[in-house]
Amino acid sequence: MTEHPTSFERPQGADPTDPRGALLRTSTPPPRPSGAPALPAQARTGEPSSAPGTSTSRAKGKDPAGTPVKPDTAGGSEHSQPSAAEPDTHRPRPAPDGIPVQPGGGEVSDAAAKERRTGQGLPPGGPMPMRRDGDRLRFVGAATRRIARGIDLDEIVMGLCRATVPTFSDAILVYLRDPLPVGDERPTGPVVLRLRRTDRIPEERDTENGFMPALQPEQPSELSAVTAELCEVRPGGALNEVLRGVRPVFADSPAARAALPELLGEGGELIVPAGQRAILAPLRGRRRVIGAALFLRRPERMAFEADDLLVAAQLATHSALGIDKAVLYGREAYIADELQRTMLPETLPRPTGVRLASRYLPAAETARVGGDWYDAIPLPGSRVALVVGDVMGHSMTSAAIMGQLRTTAQTLAGLDLPPQEVLHHLDEQAQRLGTDRMATCLYAVYDPVSHRITIANAGHPPPVLLHLGGRAEVLRVPPGAPIGVGGVDFEAVELDAPAGATLLLYTDGLVESRLRDVWTGIEQLREKLAAVAQLTGPDHPPPLEALCDEVLDMLGPGDRDDDIALLAARFDGIAPSDVAYWFLDPEDSAPGQARRLARRALARWGMEDMSDSVELLVSEVVTNAVRYASRPVTLRLLRTDVLRCEVGDDVPQLPRLRQARATDEGGRGLYLVNKLARRWGATRLSTGKVVWFELNRN
Repeated sequence: MTEHPTSFERPQGADPTDPRGALLRTSTPPPRPSGAPALPAQARTGEPSSAPGTSTSRAKGKDPAGTPVKPDTAGGSEHSQPSAAEPDTHRPRPAPDGIPVQPGGGEVSDAAAKERRTGQGLPPGGPMPMRRDGDRLRFVGAATRRIARGIDLDEIVMGLCRATVPTFSDAILVYLRDPLPVGDERPTGPVVLRLRRTDRIPEERDTENGFMPALQPEQPSELSAVTAELCEVRPGGALNEVLRGVRPVFADSPAARAALPELLGEGGELIVPAGQRAILAPLRGRRRVIGAALFLRRPERMAFEADDLLVAAQLATHSALGIDKAVLYGREAYIADELQRTMLPETLPRPTGVRLASRYLPAAETARVGGDWYDAIPLPGSRVALVVGDVMGHSMTSAAIMGQLRTTAQTLAGLDLPPQEVLHHLDEQAQRLGTDRMATCLYAVYDPVSHRITIANAGHPPPVLLHLGGRAEVLRVPPGAPIGVGGVDFEAVELDAPAGATLLLYTDGLVESRLRDVWTGIEQLREKLAAVAQLTGPDHPPPLEALCDEVLDMLGPGDRDDDIALLAARFDGIAPSDVAYWFLDPEDSAPGQARRLARRALARWGMEDMSDSVELLVSEVVTNAVRYASRPVTLRLLRTDVLRCEVGDDVPQLPRLRQARATDEGGRGLYLVNKLARRWGATRLSTGKVVWFELNRN
């Protein structure tokens, strides 16, 4: 359908088959080839003939005796065509089904009938009405196509307004329920209609006698200025009865005259012209009325006819069903966004010795969920697990499977299993979920103390390491089989992770598309990282957030075939001079030895003012470990932005904080740790457990 201008300007000599409707025709019929007969005018039910004394048989193309007569080629009706008329083939149309008889629709004068048929008597330059069924069908078809193009609520309502103004009406007001019901849910509380949108021919195109009477010395420029924005539909009221009737009605009917003040507010009914120049159409969705539309015409324009009620009904029905679907789509999009937001980390942790940044891009705005995920999981010993995975597809099912695999990976990481064991258990979990649950995953563990990283791969694209000097390399990691294949072994490799280097983990949506294969994309990614590193110089790595944005900028217009997950890790590490590590035999003298070692380390670091609190907490934690351990206990102090103490033993049972009774001799060690430490916790390992606490540096 051709776009309708917001202002009305009648083209001269417009084609009566113009898809914008017959309202754009001139009052002068187009020239007819000489000698071509005109089609006889069809008689309409309840409409008298064009001239007094003309019988029905004469209107059919016969004389009073029943003999066919030759059509008048001199005059010609509004819809005269250059084709011959066949006698006795035109019959009066029955009254349209389902259209109630409107008040004032009785006898029509001959002059009024002639005005309606030919448009004579209208102001010069005024629009002509749609007279033929073909005109209305073409208009309804074009209008419904325009309405159907909308996806969201605003687009559908705007499509209704633009399709009807000025072709069908001079102005329109669209009211919708607030809030709009979604699906099968039953709204609670009173029914409230909110004025969603108004549209009209611009004020500068108005004539002197425009259809909006002036309520004040200055005429309002918008319909909303003289109408209520909100109205409550009272049970049993006139507006409620009209909405329950579902079918459009003329505004001059008794029911509509009583309903309009309730809809438009005080004084709002004054914008409605007299006569059949306004139609009130309820908007009914699949199960309930969701609003109303008011179509208005100017006083100088031809009044609406009974067939126009059918047009209004079609427009209202298509708009209401489209709004219903848009609301359902909006709810589904909201659920998809919430699901994706829940599946992915809300915030990334801040582990010691590493900085993190991430990005996620859906495949498209209309498919906002997918199977790609990333994660960063703190581990004991200041280590961190870096995970990125990709489930086949980008649907709600893929997102659900991704959530299950991500939860499984977090649980396995909490057990401090090696990377290859984590992938093995993920493979078993994927097989339990179904035979076709396939995914790729890369699991890496970074140790900031040893400056090493251990990586295991399950069919995922290899990571890229950007060194401090600007060199980017694709790490040689065994590819492995995807998760869900079953019966395969995974291999882990341990590589250097120098301070200042940046590790980039990603999914295949970043490097693979219909325009390039995966290895071409990986090479382009490597070159992009090297080029970005050159901008900051060899001694300064690029900022993580800016680096992620630059990486995503390499995507072209046709490269978004899949969703993308990106995780970047900057390795800062912990210097050996900031680490103190000891082994203590599980003996009664171990707590005293731990206090002395901690005091010496704090003195070496110039932190003697923390000795009292550190010695007390170290003594309590080591005492608990020695009581049950059978192998040497480990004690480690880490100096970063905080002071961290870690005590490890070979007992898997985790300690729990409890309130000691007044008669108990023990049980107050963790209570002191909880009161004095900034944070504390206990983590189970494959070889036992680690109890740790952190203190703020003075």
